Amino acid sequence: MLTAIVLAAGESRRMNGKNKLLMPFGRKPLIAHVVDQILQCNVDEVIVVLGHEAENVKATLKNLNLKFVANETYLEGMATSIHVGVKNANAQTDGFMICLSDLPLIEPIEYRRLIDAFLLDNQTNKQPIVVPVYNGQRGNPVIFASYYKEEILHHKRKEGCRGVVKHNPQHVHEVIMDQDHVLKDIDTEEDYKKALSSSINDLSTELKANV
Repeated sequence: MLTAIVLAAGESRRMNGKNKLLMPFGRKPLIAHVVDQILQCNVDEVIVVLGHEAENVKATLKNLNLKFVANETYLEGMATSIHVGVKNANAQTDGFMICLSDLPLIEPIEYRRLIDAFLLDNQTNKQPIVVPVYNGQRGNPVIFASYYKEEILHHKRKEGCRGVVKHNPQHVHEVIMDQDHVLKDIDTEEDYKKALSSSINDLSTELKANV
């Protein structure tokens, strides 16, 4: 069993007052697009951690098989959202896939590649940490075996679980990705425009390939 934890509590501080998760991406709000890509991977459980404009974000995700949890301390940083997600995961889960909600270019097949690597490792090693890598640079999502639950919950750095990865290098499995989608998070309006352009180009290439 694998749990995907979607971090959707942030304030979008660098977006000039806009909530990037509610901005359109294709035919859906960005958060809905990202969650849809994850759901296509057939993970056992998807938890969405809410915070800033929680009700507005939740409203874009109606009628989906999701579990919503609120992070009342989201202003204290990403780690608090990870903690809330991990605490609310099914007790029987084998791992946590920590998904950023502002990485809209990651395709289901790319999530699946990481999941398959984790499930294979987990058969013989109950401590895998699966990390995507493009051109030598590590990206997201990262998948942690449930073995690290307590270490994650005690990790206090605001930016997430980098320390957990750093402290367990012998168990890190880097998965080489074919494209840079795992690096392309959206922090600014310029990032958003570039992501939209990349998405349109990818779609155009796919349509040409199918003609």
